[in-house]
Amino acid sequence: MNDLKYLLAFTIPMSCWLALSVQGVFSYATVIYAFGIIPILELLFSSSDSPYSEDQKSSRAINVFFDVLLFLNVPLVFATLYGGFQTLIGSELALYERMGLVLSVGIVLGTNGINVAHELGHRVTRSEQFLAKLLLLPSLYMHFFVEHNLGHHKHVATPEDPASARKNQSVYGFWVSSVTGQIVSAIKIQRHLLKVKQARFFSLKNELLWFALVQLAYLLISYVAYGVEGLLYAIAFAVVAVLLLETINYIEHYGLVRELKGERYERVTPAHSWNSNHVIGRMVLYELTRHSDHHHRASKKYQVLESIEESPQLPFGYTTSMVIALLPPLWFSLMNKRLLPQHT
Repeated sequence: MNDLKYLLAFTIPMSCWLALSVQGVFSYATVIYAFGIIPILELLFSSSDSPYSEDQKSSRAINVFFDVLLFLNVPLVFATLYGGFQTLIGSELALYERMGLVLSVGIVLGTNGINVAHELGHRVTRSEQFLAKLLLLPSLYMHFFVEHNLGHHKHVATPEDPASARKNQSVYGFWVSSVTGQIVSAIKIQRHLLKVKQARFFSLKNELLWFALVQLAYLLISYVAYGVEGLLYAIAFAVVAVLLLETINYIEHYGLVRELKGERYERVTPAHSWNSNHVIGRMVLYELTRHSDHHHRASKKYQVLESIEESPQLPFGYTTSMVIALLPPLWFSLMNKRLLPQHT
């Protein structure tokens, strides 16, 4: 019964359905819930540090309940996306309402879309990887599947990783460098994979080309079904989702670096990711906040990730940290003093 707390992840799309149904000031329901109510709840509820026994880890790792929770996000995300199109195109709305609904839908695509895709993208079965790619589709970020697994996890906390924020780099500059850098990195990785397979870049074996075609097809369908306005909304939803993801990337590795030892960097340890053990954020984001353990052993499923106290700790939960990151001077004053000497 205790694991039913992961149902909290579905409160994000529920808040968006409220926004789509009621509209008005409630158009911002998901924004208010994610960045107002959840931070307050994280202050009220204590963190949980109880480690799992080896037997618990083994049983939890094979418990299909945790997988079903992830799979349910696929219909929820696409139902929310459809509801967003229908409401925005078919209703008389004020500009402020449209802005709120775009933000609300985009947050769902980021939290229940990209975040769940991140978890499923680390799985080994073709079906789970397919669902990961499907969830990345409406965010127009399918190259993340290639770059994150084969680039970010290899180069994290080094200058070679565009998804690791440098000390004193603002989140706004990071948005640009990370988005563009990951696209370039994904292309380089794909070229290498094709070279190993002795295949040309423009071939059926180029997964990035398939991603591009599928994403273009999605945009074309949005245009055919809803016109230019629908196309613009599709792009706007994706922008919100991607900026949400990149803000999370920003706080996860800000200022942390791996030492260069000879010609190689030291191996990845829990010291190279910021950890957050605030319970509400853990449940809503399927333990993404226990990021140190995830990078230490990327193959671990979310339900067996643990809080590693030796890792650097965020002073607040993810959503609070994301809001603070939008204020660079405040973020720098809060976080720079937490960096170890080798990071300063």
